[in-house]
Amino acid sequence: MNIILFDEMPENGLIPASDDRAKHITGVLKLSVGDCFKMGIINRSEGEAQVLSMSDQGVRISYEPKCVPSLHPVTLLCAQVRPICMKRILREAVSLGVGRIILCGSDTGEKSYLSSNLYKTGEYKLYLLDGAMQSSHAGMPEVLFANTADGAIKMVKESCSENVDAIMLDNVVGAVPLSSASVGKETVLAIGPERGWSDRERALFSRNGYRPMLLGSRVLRTETACSAGIAVLLSRMGLL
Repeated sequence: MNIILFDEMPENGLIPASDDRAKHITGVLKLSVGDCFKMGIINRSEGEAQVLSMSDQGVRISYEPKCVPSLHPVTLLCAQVRPICMKRILREAVSLGVGRIILCGSDTGEKSYLSSNLYKTGEYKLYLLDGAMQSSHAGMPEVLFANTADGAIKMVKESCSENVDAIMLDNVVGAVPLSSASVGKETVLAIGPERGWSDRERALFSRNGYRPMLLGSRVLRTETACSAGIAVLLSRMGLL
């Protein structure tokens, strides 16, 4: 953990001994009374915590917030892929600072991915948390779900500003390399499933103002395209 995160400040500043975060402080960081560590309240604050005492009950801390966490004005619109791959996509997207994630079904993707236990049980949130802790920041994006690309495009319209710059990565109709493109201050990046967007979906994105772009001549896995695409986009936006 590069930052220890909480949904709320621990009651009376006590992190119970049974909490993995207390175990991390004592067993991994090996902190003592008086030592400090980076801490955050998810989407509310980041700052420094100090260990006040240690006991069988747990670790008691004080916390001084220093700043409000921020995320980049980027929405990742990603088609559903195998849950094991989606876990990596979510973790890396959060670690790169994406501000919103929309996951959708697709014409060529496996329909059962939509009802995976990864989402039913809320397990996906653990990978968001892992990505935030890796990044050493307390910002965590909202994750929205759509059954189809049509629904995802509608969500973008409802959750983003009218001036959002919409880009679809596609090695079939894409012509302009993302690495050399001019991009807006707020951007949505649409990335398809392993078998790519269908012709119907490509036409749908085009009708809704999405510019088709390339990451290169190679066909990439969705998880590779997400990490590479976000990184290149943030670089073009002057944020990386």
